[in-house]
Amino acid sequence: MAEKNINTEETASEAAGTETAAEEAAVSEETSELEAMKAQLAKAETDLAAEKDKYLRMVAEYDNFRRRSVKEREASYADAYGDLLAAILPVIDNLERALSFAEGEALTEGVRMTLKQFEDALARLGVEAFGAKGETFDPRFHNAIMREDNPDLPENTVSEVFQRGYKKGDRVLRDAMVKVAN
Repeated sequence: MAEKNINTEETASEAAGTETAAEEAAVSEETSELEAMKAQLAKAETDLAAEKDKYLRMVAEYDNFRRRSVKEREASYADAYGDLLAAILPVIDNLERALSFAEGEALTEGVRMTLKQFEDALARLGVEAFGAKGETFDPRFHNAIMREDNPDLPENTVSEVFQRGYKKGDRVLRDAMVKVAN
C-alpha cells in the first residue's frame, strides 16, 4: 500500500505540476494577448490622432479658402467700383472747364448746378475730391506736372490745380495734377 501512496503522491505531484504549467501557459498566453491588444489600441489611437489632425487641417484649409474667396470677391467689387468712378471723373473735369470758359449767365448756372449734382452723387458714394490750391504737395496724392519759383508760397505747396484728384476711402482713384511751388 505504501507503493500505491507513492504513486498517488507522484501522480498528484505531476498533476499539480501540470496544472501550474498550464496556468503559467494560460497566463503567458493572456499576457501576450493583452500586449497584442495594447499594441492594437496604441495603433488605433495613433491612426485616430492622424485622422483627427487631417480633419482639422482640412477644416482650417476650407476656412482659409472661404475667407480668401470673400476677400477676392470684395476686392473685385472694389476694383469694378473704382473703374466705374474713374470713368465718370472726366465728365466732371469737362463740366469744370465749361464753367471757366462759359459765356452767358444761364449756361453758367446750368453747368454749375449739374456739376454740384454730380459732386453730391459722388459724395454719397463715398468719393472725396482733393488737390486744392494751397495744399502741401504729397506725391501719394499729387502728380506734379510743373514747378515754379514763387517766393510768396512756402516750399512744396500746390500753387495751381490742373485736375483735381479723387479717392474712395484709402484707395486713390486718380491723382491730382498740380503745379508745385519751390
